[in-house]
Amino acid sequence: MDSLITAAARALAAGDPLGALKRVSLRDDAPALALRGIAMAQLGDLVRAKALLRSAARAFSPREAVARARCVVAEAEIALASRDLSWPVKSLEAARATLEAHGDRLNAAHARCLEVRRLLLIGRLEEAGHMLAQLDPTKLPPVLKAVHELVAAGIALRRLQTKAARDALARARLAASQAGIPALMAEVESAYLALNTPAARLIANGAERTLLLEDVEALQASKALVVDACRYVVRAAGKAVSLASRPVLFELARVLGEAWPGDVPRDVLLARAFGAKLVDESHRARLRVEIGRLRGMLRTLATVSATKSGFLLAPCRAREVVVLARPVEGEHGAVLALLTDGESWSSSALALALGTSQRTVQRALESLAAAGRVQAFGRARARRWMTPPVPGFTTTLLLPAPLPSG
Repeated sequence: MDSLITAAARALAAGDPLGALKRVSLRDDAPALALRGIAMAQLGDLVRAKALLRSAARAFSPREAVARARCVVAEAEIALASRDLSWPVKSLEAARATLEAHGDRLNAAHARCLEVRRLLLIGRLEEAGHMLAQLDPTKLPPVLKAVHELVAAGIALRRLQTKAARDALARARLAASQAGIPALMAEVESAYLALNTPAARLIANGAERTLLLEDVEALQASKALVVDACRYVVRAAGKAVSLASRPVLFELARVLGEAWPGDVPRDVLLARAFGAKLVDESHRARLRVEIGRLRGMLRTLATVSATKSGFLLAPCRAREVVVLARPVEGEHGAVLALLTDGESWSSSALALALGTSQRTVQRALESLAAAGRVQAFGRARARRWMTPPVPGFTTTLLLPAPLPSG
């Protein structure tokens, strides 16, 4: 490897893409193309970066398997940064296997971190945790150690383990400082914001207040019956009943929870759960049916009894009933929750992360765009959507992953 390539690689490792480009910007050999691609990625031109890396992979000979694998790993990182979750994961797995077989442990570890970050992004926490456990952070250089701890913190945050998240972020901050890369240090500080900004609203006894993630964790461990509007579950005493597939039942539970310890008039329940403006006997009959279903679903946690004017929710063993709501609510909230990370997403990636159809996501995006809440750039398969983050709020509880059930 010649001196210019070596110097450019060292510049990139130190987070100096401009310094790298000064050395290889006029060269079109395979190593230079790869380094130019990584430099463009660090500068934010992901489209150009992807094209350069693909050109580099083609330019390397079949005998240069390690170099090709490194290009694949770099392209996978760009796909992750651009939220292209449809990028072929098997290509990354094959590249990692090639790197491990040839003794390139550091780049193999980087590839594994990318796999874990993708799993985390789409809410597959168990798989992410298992894969991350196969990496020993003590054997990693500061850059990869910081990335490892950032992923560990992300998993802990999604599991509402705030102490573990703080410990991981403290280790990530130290490693990022040792690496001396400003962008990496900024990413760590950004992750700290999730611990120190409101994550949810607590509605109880007719009043509401904002909660930090630590407060939410404490609430889950309390003796309250929690109607969780972030995950669409009702939980108490280590037991949880999911109503994610029963939106009418959940809305009834939420209205009853917000009114506790009082009851809720039938007309109010009909308006909130069914959107009924003019109530007739068919609406009342349907309400009785749905209340019966809710009573059956919650029988181990609470009772739903009829009163003179409506219905009353009463916990079986819990001391109180509270509602945990998102910090900002509205239509298409799940789509907005993902977009508020400030990255650009494709509709297919959003559909994969949310576990729904691409057409459903496209309709939501069109509606949000018409309201001026999101914006698109690019065309056809290259179209991406993004929106500025909601100031002052963290989206940890809005992302697609189940809260702990016990």
